[in-house]
Amino acid sequence: MSANPTIVLVHGAASTAGVWAPLQRELALRGVRSLAPDLPGHGLNAHHPPSYYQSPQDLAAFATAPSALAGIGIDDYVEHLAGLLRRVAEHGPVLLAGTSAGGIPITAVAERYPELVDRLVYLSAWCAVRSESVADSASWPEHTGNLLDGVGWPVLGDPARLGVLRFNLRDADPARFRAAKAAMLAEGTDDEFRALVDVLEPDANVRIAGERVPATAERWGRVPRTFVRFTADRCTPLPEQDRMIAEADALAPGNPFDVRTLDCGHVAYFCRPVEFADLLTGPAADLG
Repeated sequence: MSANPTIVLVHGAASTAGVWAPLQRELALRGVRSLAPDLPGHGLNAHHPPSYYQSPQDLAAFATAPSALAGIGIDDYVEHLAGLLRRVAEHGPVLLAGTSAGGIPITAVAERYPELVDRLVYLSAWCAVRSESVADSASWPEHTGNLLDGVGWPVLGDPARLGVLRFNLRDADPARFRAAKAAMLAEGTDDEFRALVDVLEPDANVRIAGERVPATAERWGRVPRTFVRFTADRCTPLPEQDRMIAEADALAPGNPFDVRTLDCGHVAYFCRPVEFADLLTGPAADLG
């Protein structure tokens, strides 16, 4: 069995494994093994109705199309990831990294199955250790400065009936395009942002946004972990990141975060893969 670690990359909400393609390419060029799964209801596990993807769109039909995400919760994410981690662990240590809302399932996995994870890496990711939900964080004073909330993508259909919050990410309004890019990928080019939108999905999982993911010092808190602060993040502002780091360290003071900092925005790994490969191969190398 190889002692080389595998980096498992977990995407966030309304997203797919495709967001990791540039980073995985760079890791492969360095001989580093990585896995980027689609979570249940996302990517290759999602429905892709032509009413959304065709041109012109049929938004009336899309507003009622069923979603593969409906009814999926944190438990579904955790068991899916745990099954993959068991197989990956056959080949050596596992570094489990998540970004944005991808912090929810990696926290839950480490709490339920700490023996499957050799290191956690939060890439400006949600770190719920005080039982708050993502929805709760919107009322935090540290949430001020979030630009994503103000983008105003058109919402389609009835979230209560669909079981998801559905946006038309392919909306052609140039002002909305600029606002979304400023929130998510300000350092990228317009072409890079369009490529990013192509691997995002219109449905966001409202169930996990309201679910709480408590963590304990005895289980989650014993796993070595790194938090990478993104100083220019306008979706999860820096004060919000620092609050989560402080709360986590207070829960497990004997095993505090290894804190790193990058001057970048929320999805910078999509256009700056070399820097992120440098970052991840450091913690990953420590596992070998």
